Amino acid sequence: MLDEAAAVVPPGKGVPARYAAFSGIWAGQLNGMYDGKLAVLTVSSGGQVTVSYAWGDLADNKPGVADGSGRIVGNTLKLGRLPNGADITATMPSPGTLNVTYALAGQTYTGSFARVGQ
Repeated sequence: MLDEAAAVVPPGKGVPARYAAFSGIWAGQLNGMYDGKLAVLTVSSGGQVTVSYAWGDLADNKPGVADGSGRIVGNTLKLGRLPNGADITATMPSPGTLNVTYALAGQTYTGSFARVGQ
């Protein structure tokens, strides 16, 4: 799993608060049973992000970590396809909560993630 001390870079002064709110490490469960962690490592003033996503056992997938990038539009973070083939979106319905959708190999998993630490 992802190290709690993953290299999260605090957003700079020019990053709008609505984007900066995504920064940090988020953890939760997909479908109430599959552990996941999303580390939003960097956030730019234009909403571009770099991330690491870590998962435990997820269906036929063994635990692992994948790095990726994406963009925040409105209150939704949409990642480019991860190296393992997964597509992830994370919507922030309220501060401190991310509703995560993880799609892989024709299956879709959803869950609510909360910020870890900070």
